Amino acid sequence: MIDEIKQDAEIRMKKTLASTRNDMARIRTGRASTALLDHLTVEYYGTATPIHQVASVSVADARTLSVQPWEKHMLAVIERAILGSDLGLNPVTAGDTMRIPLPPMTEERRAELGKIVRNEGENGKIAIRNIRRDAIHMARELLKEKEITRDEEKQAESSLQALTDRYTKMIDGVVADKENEVMEV
Repeated sequence: MIDEIKQDAEIRMKKTLASTRNDMARIRTGRASTALLDHLTVEYYGTATPIHQVASVSVADARTLSVQPWEKHMLAVIERAILGSDLGLNPVTAGDTMRIPLPPMTEERRAELGKIVRNEGENGKIAIRNIRRDAIHMARELLKEKEITRDEEKQAESSLQALTDRYTKMIDGVVADKENEVMEV
């Protein structure tokens, strides 16, 4: 029973770490990355569809993204989605390809993004701690139902804390890497 609780907690913590990494990938840095457009959707035959499913998104150079839709009429739809997003990007359409130049970031914007990165990291750590809390609660329920002993419950708590510490350090590492990337000129 305790092993199942620990395995479930670790699986959920891995998913939280992956989610935090995904959220960090969306944060714009000085370099072009296709992950910037991952969360944008466009109307495609009545269905909200991610841009990468209706077009080829690639990095043209260090400061430019290239978007080439598979259907020509989608070019205007994708352009509206990018202009309507909170990314602050201005796509340039040339023929059947769209180029998205990334403007250089100011020092003020870098500091602001640093705060966003730390906030996303803190949200990830909160999620990790909530998983620990839930797992400890399940162990205490087993103790109440006399399915495990007090020693087993304490041992489960300490191993869950060690697991939590390990994943918290991983998230701290992800945050530090992203902060360095954002602050890099």
